[in-house]
Amino acid sequence: MRKQPTWMWAEAFDLLERADRLQRQFFRFERTAAQAPRWEPPVDVVETRDRCRVTVALPGVKAERIELEADEGGGLVVRAVRPAPIDGDTRAIRHLEIPYGRFERRIQLPPGVYELEHHEYIDGCLCVALAKRGERT
Repeated sequence: MRKQPTWMWAEAFDLLERADRLQRQFFRFERTAAQAPRWEPPVDVVETRDRCRVTVALPGVKAERIELEADEGGGLVVRAVRPAPIDGDTRAIRHLEIPYGRFERRIQLPPGVYELEHHEYIDGCLCVALAKRGERT
């Protein structure tokens, strides 16, 4: 048997590590009650001088089912349920990669005091605009 080059092993381990990181990012399964959050959507937080914009990727989630609230620690909490595409006509599940079920995402905002300007649901993303109203004491 020939000795494999070390770069091949390093690349293989790197790919496994990236796959594991992606799985943890999108499938944060809990081993507790069925109502526990089961995944976390990806989030962008962009800060300007006088505001903060938060974008949460939520394709397949109905806008009226999204809960948005302020976090005690100066952030936002987004909750909803993304239903699985399974109904009475489903005969078999061949492949599922998109996360489904209840989620809760706690988003830490940059330091400051914020006030909700507006939020809207555009192309499967929750877009939140927060006006900066001062510094947190």
